[in-house]
Amino acid sequence: LSPIHILSDKYLFSAHMLQHVLLTLVAPPLLILGIPGWLISPLILNKKWTLLFFRSVFHPVSAVVFFNLVFSIWHLPVLYELSVSHHPIHVVEHLLFMIAAFIMWWPICSKVPEIPRLNYPLQMVYMFVMSLAQIVVFGIITFASEPIYDHYAHAPRIWDISPLADQQLGGIIMKVGSGFLFLTLIIIAFFRWFDEGSNDEEDSIM
Repeated sequence: LSPIHILSDKYLFSAHMLQHVLLTLVAPPLLILGIPGWLISPLILNKKWTLLFFRSVFHPVSAVVFFNLVFSIWHLPVLYELSVSHHPIHVVEHLLFMIAAFIMWWPICSKVPEIPRLNYPLQMVYMFVMSLAQIVVFGIITFASEPIYDHYAHAPRIWDISPLADQQLGGIIMKVGSGFLFLTLIIIAFFRWFDEGSNDEEDSIM
């Protein structure tokens, strides 16, 4: 019911990309950080196989591959048109986005000791890979010579923006939004790693 939802469903591809950024890069890490570890641990430690299952699901390589596979597949024109034309499919798409993003953010935001977050050097490598992973989708959408998605090519025009310019803006929102976020987190991880090393040196001297 939000204005972003109405704009993304009926008018602007760029609004839809903004919605995807919020669903994959903002909401999931806040959800993970907002859930107490003691609430999640019993689910993971319920049985031995559940721990093994969740460790494989939240493994950094699995997380990167799964998230980018889900994200890329749903931006294929056939599936994209299907999702914006049928609301139940659209809901499924967004749920899959959030599940994949939840898995992707786990190695950075985990509060569960059984499946902990990566150390700072690996966090930087992980986020650098994530910042590069969507380049293909970004490039196709942003540098296309004509609109890719018929739904937005024939949508009512608002704000005097052409379908192609709207598509290019959407691609920029997708890449710049994720790139800026991951770059910021890489810098934060670096300084935390530096502080951690400085504290260890002080402890060894004392």
